[in-house]
Amino acid sequence: MNNQEAKANLGSQIQAIGTILSAIAASPSRYLNEKELDTIDLWGNVLQASGNALVADSEEAFTLDKLGNIIQSAGNSTIIVGSLLDVEEKTQETLSIQGNSLQALGGAASFADALGQKPSLENLYGVYGNLLQTIGNSLQALSVRITNKEKSTDINFTGSWIQAVGSVLSAIGQSKS
Repeated sequence: MNNQEAKANLGSQIQAIGTILSAIAASPSRYLNEKELDTIDLWGNVLQASGNALVADSEEAFTLDKLGNIIQSAGNSTIIVGSLLDVEEKTQETLSIQGNSLQALGGAASFADALGQKPSLENLYGVYGNLLQTIGNSLQALSVRITNKEKSTDINFTGSWIQAVGSVLSAIGQSKS
């Protein structure tokens, strides 16, 4: 394994850990308060942004996958900004929608790249992983606009875990390549 492959493997593992943390933060909890869940989600997004940046940096040629990882990292960074800045709730919601939409767009670009690859088990993980991440991020973006709090929470929860499963599948595919 060369340095670029090691960087891609590390990045995909870091991203997967980040998506799992964010999914945990989106899950109802009897033991953690809202501030603690927000902190877990913030760290989840930091890890996702860092992991995607490492994967993008590991690719020497410009591909749809490289572009997708750059866009996903920008989406996570947008969510991070919304979490850290002292802004009105409406602005924070807008940043969350934009960040999740950027992640979905990035996942779609990586999905398109994976579809164009030679058929193999490793690439199948990438195809399904990126598709699930795109679906999950889209659900998360939509959940912000739903006015019914319970439905919004349920859709965000579902989207977060769909994204997490997709991220883990992508990491498995990366480790097998």
